[in-house]
Amino acid sequence: MGRVSLAALLLRSRVGVRQGRYTSLLSIRMKEPAMQIYTTAPMEDPRDARTTFAHLEEIGYDGAFSFEAKLDPFLPLVLAAENTSRLRLGTAIAIAFARNPMNLASLAHGLQVISGGRFILGLGSQVKPHIEKRFSMPWSKPAARMREIVLAIKAIFDTWEGKAKLDFRGEFYRHTIMIPAFDPGPNPFGPPPIFTGGFGPLMTAVAGEAADGFFAHPFNSRKSLLENTMPALEQGLAKSGRKREDIEIICATLTVTADGEEEFERVKLAARKQLAFYGSTPAYLPTLACHGWEEVHKELNRLSKEGRWDDMTELIDDEVLETLAVVGPRKEIAAKLHQRLDDIADGVSLTHNRAPDPTQWADVVADLKDA
Repeated sequence: MGRVSLAALLLRSRVGVRQGRYTSLLSIRMKEPAMQIYTTAPMEDPRDARTTFAHLEEIGYDGAFSFEAKLDPFLPLVLAAENTSRLRLGTAIAIAFARNPMNLASLAHGLQVISGGRFILGLGSQVKPHIEKRFSMPWSKPAARMREIVLAIKAIFDTWEGKAKLDFRGEFYRHTIMIPAFDPGPNPFGPPPIFTGGFGPLMTAVAGEAADGFFAHPFNSRKSLLENTMPALEQGLAKSGRKREDIEIICATLTVTADGEEEFERVKLAARKQLAFYGSTPAYLPTLACHGWEEVHKELNRLSKEGRWDDMTELIDDEVLETLAVVGPRKEIAAKLHQRLDDIADGVSLTHNRAPDPTQWADVVADLKDA
């Protein structure tokens, strides 16, 4: 599948969304275009957004995301928008079930205006204990609930755009009133796109059916993306009468590289630990099953219950590591990322690189753009 240039992407962000959805990526054919490159901005202090996102833009990233951990993911993007000019900005992800569609629509509308049409509303579900015990919010039928949240937000956007009276009545959410005092009116840059993240077939199909984009989980290989993820997306697309070109796919990809041998071993160990954690969780078994590694999952799960985290790491040998992550010297990473994602993804989000300074990745970004 052809990838779209930054210029075309920005044009789509500012113009295509006015038509209610993105312009087809497949309809924009360009000769040897560059892969779109994203990352999640590391930060502990929201004030760092003033410089961190600007730095990523200077390096050459096409987009950067905030995530929901110690900080609300929307707050840093206000500062990021004010201190960047071309970088796509998004939440990857904001926890949807901790909020409601009207709240999310309002936040997304405002950030789309502040960023000049560069915002992506990225949503994820989290897990039941966190939704119920951390956020004190209801949990039920997560895939159906996510689908309804996306559709409800789009219904609210349509009302603000003057396309329809607000009359959304779902199983989980109901929005039937909008008076002028609370109606911001049409967004000057068009409503922002809504992406959902997921791993299992039901949540992945939701993206295909209802969302504008999909964040693929980093615990994937090329084989699992082709055999598990893409068929689920296609099922969702077929349900809504859409095609592959109607959705944008960004694959978060565990990328392991470094300058020196000592640092390389350190980041490989960090990647093994991350993969061991994922692999111990039953929900992520399908990726390992693609490669006949069901016994690896069973052993990882057993060791995790015993708290034997170091022993778990030893089960992620070089074959497993290099199948699930993109591993290699800096000069090889761009080619390996293309081998992993070509004909699958529209963009890559370089994930868990453990680099203390994002400028260390300037050469990788440049190589990806030149590949």
